[in-house]
Amino acid sequence: MTTTTQGDAEARERVLEAADRLFYAKSAHAVGMDELRAEAGVSLKKLYSLFDGKEALVEEVLRRREEAITAATMKYVLRASTPEDQILAVFDWMADSSGTTDFRGCAFINSYAELGPSSERVTAVVRHQKSGVRGAIAAMVAATGRPEWVADSIFLLFEGAMTNTAITVSSEPARQAQVAARFLLEKTA
Repeated sequence: MTTTTQGDAEARERVLEAADRLFYAKSAHAVGMDELRAEAGVSLKKLYSLFDGKEALVEEVLRRREEAITAATMKYVLRASTPEDQILAVFDWMADSSGTTDFRGCAFINSYAELGPSSERVTAVVRHQKSGVRGAIAAMVAATGRPEWVADSIFLLFEGAMTNTAITVSSEPARQAQVAARFLLEKTA
């Protein structure tokens, strides 16, 4: 790797980390490229040489966030001993990740609400992530032998709880959704 390429990779990483923090805290529309460049410690020229605009930056931030969230959630799932407990573990992850004033809910829902109608790229990333979450829940539910509608219901509980944990600044919606998911699993056993 050449020094220039290594420097570009380091600058790119700083930009992505700064963008993730700022976009999640304030929203992509509220963060100007000058603020982002200052936070990342790069020139505006460097910023635009690394990303062709804010839409590309939001897209890449969301892709990275998806990987990080999947890895974090899987740590909870893999610690669970039964397929039912694995399903319920996603709510443990959510409860442990939320309930603070820094928690702003789902970055994907937030980005879609903000940019989705005008950005096919952001919409595609958000739909991919939601499809992936739904697919992971469906696979866990299928491992229990329960019907697919149970997976759809648990997915909706998960998504609703994610939104409400941000609105209420509480992890309680995640716990309530977990209780509802447990009830659903017990009634469909």
